[in-house]
Amino acid sequence: MKKNTTLLIALLITAALALVPLFIKKDNLLTYLCMILLFISLASSWNILGGYTGQVSLGHSAFFGLGALATRLLWFAGWNVILGMLVGGVIAIVFALLIGSPAFKLRGAYFTIGTLALGQILYATVGNLLPQISSMPVQDLQSYTLVTRYYLFLAIALITVLVAYLIANSRLGLGMMAVREQEDAAESLGVNAFRHKLIALLVSAFLAGLAGGAFAFFQIGYYPQYPFSPVWTLDSTMMAYVGGTGTILGPIIGAVFFVVLKEVLSLNLAEFHPTVFGILFILVVLFLPGGFMGLWSRIRDRVRKKRERAAEFSNT
Repeated sequence: MKKNTTLLIALLITAALALVPLFIKKDNLLTYLCMILLFISLASSWNILGGYTGQVSLGHSAFFGLGALATRLLWFAGWNVILGMLVGGVIAIVFALLIGSPAFKLRGAYFTIGTLALGQILYATVGNLLPQISSMPVQDLQSYTLVTRYYLFLAIALITVLVAYLIANSRLGLGMMAVREQEDAAESLGVNAFRHKLIALLVSAFLAGLAGGAFAFFQIGYYPQYPFSPVWTLDSTMMAYVGGTGTILGPIIGAVFFVVLKEVLSLNLAEFHPTVFGILFILVVLFLPGGFMGLWSRIRDRVRKKRERAAEFSNT
């Protein structure tokens, strides 16, 4: 019954999101919603590796940037944009395969620093090789519509959340969570830690590459280096932690909260919003380690215990 209710709610929310362009005609609102959907995709894809498997990567922007770069180049060369996005996702997988074996030899903070270094290498390399701004051709500008971009972002967000849900409720997902809790103990029980971490990395990279491709299709003009910026990784990581890592809803809630708060701060305290987010992240780590989902679970458990005590008292 609970699964059926969850499925029904998910279908109703999806239907409502699909109808949004019929009622919202303002470009600024559609752009705002596109950014929320983009960050839902990024935070959820990061969560597959960082939340389920416990491998805190700070190189997620590398996969996002590779997807964006490949899609942009292929699209401008005359390819269908969806095909270009798929190629971008595959390129992100290839890069993940190349870095997976050496990166997973590192553990804890060393793995985190190593992935950050790899992301920074790509950021600097692309900036040196492609220093000019990437502008959309005139013929594409004439046919540019935000509604098409909105539905593309919506589709990728739904795919990413669905993949995360299927993994979390599978044997593969249980293996990933076992690695997250205690890698050596998982290995002693027959769980191949390297295989589970590598699969999580590849899935996470492919989904981030798709999100990067959608971003490249969305932007009219930007520097090719921009999607490789570590900001994309740091923001995605913060969203997952604020909402609750290792959960389905956590990255979604974190992405919505992050984008809304960022918009409010940019309108009123533009020069201070990075400081505010830094303080917020520290507070979450110190006092709310499970994020909003962890807080909700604690509140729900307390309510349940009170009801059980009340029931026991009434029976006596």
